[in-house]
Amino acid sequence: MTELHDLTIAQASSAIAKRDISPVDLTRALIDRITTHDAAIHSFITLTPDLALRQARDIEREISKGERRSPLSGIPYALKDVYDTAEIPTTGHSKVFLHRVPKEDAECHRRLKEAGGILIGKLATHEMAHGGPSFDLPWPPARNPWRTSHFTGGSSSGSAAALAARFVPATCGTDTGGSIRGPAALCGISGFMPTAGTISRHGVIPNSITLDRCGPMARTVEDCAMLMDVLAEQRPNALHTNLRRDGSYASALSPDLNGVRIGVVRSYWEAETQQTPAVVSAIERAITVLQRLGATVADTSWLPLRDALDVKIGIGQPEIFAVHAEALRRDPMQFGADFRQRVLPACLFTVEDLRNARQEHQRLQRIAMDAFKRFDVLVTISQGVAPPLAAHQPIDYWRKLNAYAPANISGGPALSVCAGFADGLPIGMQIIGKPYEDRDVLRVGHAFQQVTDWHSPSPWLSKGATTENRPFAHGLPDNNPRPEPALSSRCEQAALRAGLTVNDEVLYALCRAAPYVSEISKRLIERQSLQTLG
Repeated sequence: MTELHDLTIAQASSAIAKRDISPVDLTRALIDRITTHDAAIHSFITLTPDLALRQARDIEREISKGERRSPLSGIPYALKDVYDTAEIPTTGHSKVFLHRVPKEDAECHRRLKEAGGILIGKLATHEMAHGGPSFDLPWPPARNPWRTSHFTGGSSSGSAAALAARFVPATCGTDTGGSIRGPAALCGISGFMPTAGTISRHGVIPNSITLDRCGPMARTVEDCAMLMDVLAEQRPNALHTNLRRDGSYASALSPDLNGVRIGVVRSYWEAETQQTPAVVSAIERAITVLQRLGATVADTSWLPLRDALDVKIGIGQPEIFAVHAEALRRDPMQFGADFRQRVLPACLFTVEDLRNARQEHQRLQRIAMDAFKRFDVLVTISQGVAPPLAAHQPIDYWRKLNAYAPANISGGPALSVCAGFADGLPIGMQIIGKPYEDRDVLRVGHAFQQVTDWHSPSPWLSKGATTENRPFAHGLPDNNPRPEPALSSRCEQAALRAGLTVNDEVLYALCRAAPYVSEISKRLIERQSLQTLG
């Protein structure tokens, strides 16, 4: 018999509707599992057991009277700790918001509550949904349940970890450059980033005003579709609404792919990133499965990773700097070192750089649509398997490519599903769609999961286990080499123009990233020059 914590949303919803299980028993079972095992995973920042049980009892009374609000009635969920929750702390996993208690709910939270969902707590993230994993913050970073010495992906780290550990069946994450899909891939769950504007961002701590998206994370694609049916519902006070509404997401799922045209973007793993044979083999097997389901499959090209990431960074970094400018100017050291390494170098970009990035964004969006003249969806890698946490280097943000930014730039939907395992760690596959064709993406992911079982295994959790919280250091190294005077002076002047207090830590972060910022700036200028000549 399936244990309560192993039930997916769809399974639990069906069992609750039949009165086979009760919302109270399900909620209590999950709370017990969290309190038993989360000391090793650190997926939760705030657990709300009393509230959850109170809500569960209320929903159970409604159901006993034949009053079922939606298929999500009685389903526990948790939220990435950037979603505002009235009278419950929303910290952004940061010392800066350590005592922040919102007065209103985020729109996503309000919709889930109205649908009968049960809030069980708030989940770890990378600081302000950006910097991490960090060990110099008030809470440790979430751990990968498949191997707790390894990375969860970010920034929806606690969301993916809690799902993989079977602490909750439903969560919400945010995605600015892979923050839903990356953790989903590394933790072996399903993560969906819908078309830009489909889900309201009201009440969510912003990262990039241009690129942020909210989206569901769950064990299966079917569960993500069920969440979409609630989260994407139009509301008068939503900041953004989907321009096309043509029926339920869940009802659009199909077990076959007859007539679906799939383009395979091989360059992302054959040329632009380095992947192990195990990762390549898993993706190739997954493509064969899609063909067997009736899809027409052919190779294609899409947005170059370098071009997309330059735009993502060129727009996103100045925007997140602007969001937190007041706190950064007051005291940059109240943020973690990882966040500082990512965000402070934004002051090195110029107004011209931001203009060039925005113009390049528009150009890449036009190019991105060309592929969808021939294909309904694109398939490619998510990323490799989870690396050890101890291998994390904050500067990698500026120098490493990933396969996620193109979908953020395109504005279209993207889904990550588990496509295999290597050495006991999950391997993700990414399915990308044209804007407003979210149902096509979900259909492909769901069909894949109907004939494969990669999404079903659960990691073994050791009862009462704990993890070491500081496996590596952050900040200024003991043997910090002094930068060249010219570089140091340029960085210091940029920091002062931005209103920052300059100390050795700030200068170190700026000087380390400055060469990468310069290269991004040069490439953006070159692309604009080519467009002018063309």
